Amino acid sequence: MMLIECPNCGPRNETEFAYGGQAHVAYPEDPNALNDKEWSRYLFYRENPKGIFAERWVHSGGCRKWFNALRDTATYEFKAVYRAGEPRPELNTQGGSR
Repeated sequence: MMLIECPNCGPRNETEFAYGGQAHVAYPEDPNALNDKEWSRYLFYRENPKGIFAERWVHSGGCRKWFNALRDTATYEFKAVYRAGEPRPELNTQGGSR
């Protein structure tokens, strides 16, 4: 079992959460002005890095609020969580997690 830290409720079982994709993807200012290729790139193309990745999560089995997390895709370790609308935190690369 993996615990995920909800910024509103504290640590909870991973089964209470749902993944929401890449965080900080800006919605197009004028989506009607996009051609099909540009619209499909917005909808479907996302980064897929090995290492730290900013993701959106929802605490669907608890407070039902969305939040962002920095997670290491190689180890599945959550490095930081932060509320939606807050800036992405800087990580201490000297071994610290927050």
